[in-house]
Amino acid sequence: MKIITKFPASGKVNFYSEVRQKVNEQFHNRGLGINANSLMWMKTSIFLSLFIILYLSILLSGLNWIYLAPLTLALGVTCAFIGFNVCHDAIHGAFSANKKVNKLLGMIFHLLGASPYVWNITHNVVHHTYTNIPGHDEDIEIAPGLIRICNEDELKSHQRFQQWYAFPLYGLASISWVLRKDYKKFFQKNIGARENIHPKIEYFNLFFYKFLYYFLFIVLPILITDLAWWQVLVGFVLLHIAQGITMGLVFQLAHVVEGTAFPVPNHSGNMEEAWAEHQMHTTANFAADSPFAAFFLGGLNRQIEHHLFPKVCHIHYGWISVIVKKTALEYGIPYHENATFSSALASHYRMLKKMGSPAV
Repeated sequence: MKIITKFPASGKVNFYSEVRQKVNEQFHNRGLGINANSLMWMKTSIFLSLFIILYLSILLSGLNWIYLAPLTLALGVTCAFIGFNVCHDAIHGAFSANKKVNKLLGMIFHLLGASPYVWNITHNVVHHTYTNIPGHDEDIEIAPGLIRICNEDELKSHQRFQQWYAFPLYGLASISWVLRKDYKKFFQKNIGARENIHPKIEYFNLFFYKFLYYFLFIVLPILITDLAWWQVLVGFVLLHIAQGITMGLVFQLAHVVEGTAFPVPNHSGNMEEAWAEHQMHTTANFAADSPFAAFFLGGLNRQIEHHLFPKVCHIHYGWISVIVKKTALEYGIPYHENATFSSALASHYRMLKKMGSPAV
């Protein structure tokens, strides 16, 4: 039985209470709500419309496979952007003040091949509570035995090459999610230290929506297009390679870069830092000043603000990040960030190389 990990009731400083107060004051002063605004709804409409257009074009256009391949790759990337921008906020309850709207938008996750119920447990509950804690945060278990990202993992000889083979593996992350990960997480006894007990309806939901996804993205294309069955399967793999690489890189650049910590509890299960300070040590931003990243990545490039304010729609993270950074520096708390996507990618590469090498 795993020991429940606990954080101190309050930190040695009042960082979190002050930063929350400042952010709440700005919401009041600006006359804003914490949920989606018109720009957020516009983004949602764009991504969902693009998804529908690409899917129907692949299904009904009758185009040669040479033209369908780039459309399929574009659909995979679009699916990742929908996950980042729409489903992620909705499942966190941050998109709308209306729970029914959040639930409806969260259901779109099924059309990406993933279970919103399982994601809520592994990500919202476990990852956001026990961020980067080995043995608890299963989000950082990229490919156990293949990729090593912290000192608590056993070092294996083949991992000296992991900085090279990790990136192709990210391309398999999405198809593994669709065909394996959700089932594994659902039926394993624990996720981290959390015992897995599910309502009966979720057993039905898991299989029903998985098979609906397989029908829409494998069976239906075989039935109504002129493509051979193997060409449809190749297209299915291509879609998930594009979706997986996009998702994998964005998620890894937020927690597995130089400077982020992988702290462990003591023998009694107690963490040294309070929860908010823990988030600041384990999380990093990248390309925070890029309008392109802000539009497409759903606030995941401003991961620090997301972890401190998961119930706030990411559309507000731009001005919130100014407050968080300033307050963190005032309190002497680290604020990890890489200025660009490429610098974060380079940092991730160096981190993988270091973790794959024997300690000097």
